[in-house]
Amino acid sequence: MNIIARFKEDIETVFREDPAARSKLEVVLCYSGLHAIWVYRFAHLLWIKGFKIEARIISQMARFFTGIEIHPGATIGRRFFIDHGMGVVIGETAEIGDDVLMYQGVVLGGVSLEKHKRHPTIGNEVVIGSGAILLGPIKVGNEARVGAGSVVISDVPDGATVVGVPGRVMIEREPKHVSGVALDHNKLPDPVIEVLHRLEQRIEELERQHKKLHNL
Repeated sequence: MNIIARFKEDIETVFREDPAARSKLEVVLCYSGLHAIWVYRFAHLLWIKGFKIEARIISQMARFFTGIEIHPGATIGRRFFIDHGMGVVIGETAEIGDDVLMYQGVVLGGVSLEKHKRHPTIGNEVVIGSGAILLGPIKVGNEARVGAGSVVISDVPDGATVVGVPGRVMIEREPKHVSGVALDHNKLPDPVIEVLHRLEQRIEELERQHKKLHNL
């Protein structure tokens, strides 16, 4: 795919993922997530050709203007969209598949100082909610969903929904291979509330048993 076709595809991705987008001119001028990915693609090309200092300088300039830090060594697929991207950090060995949607404040970070694979691998058609932190060389499966504010430190199966700190798989489903599916945060289960509900039910059951024994 040539560079013009790639630019058009990235613009169409914004229209698909963000209902606030009104025109191509608005998208080109006003979407920092789009600017960040375009600069990343150029910096990544320099990186793989061996111009690593130049690539880092360009990526740092993009960080200054967009608030989004993407290491030029990261590998990112097609139709990647960062919505309201301030505070996003993507580490050097991170790998991101196609049709991934990421919101502000997401971190794909490392947990090792050794120079090897130390950042997450994200599958295709994944949605990562605001403020989520994914750490280490974990794998997030295709069509998985990561809830806002979650901290994920272990692998996520295909089609699963992960929420909480640390992240727990709350919903498992078969991948449907449908792109552009948003993460409905208002419909996500709260693992803490669920634990409290179970404790409440257990206490009520114990109270009933105690009452029966007391009446004997």
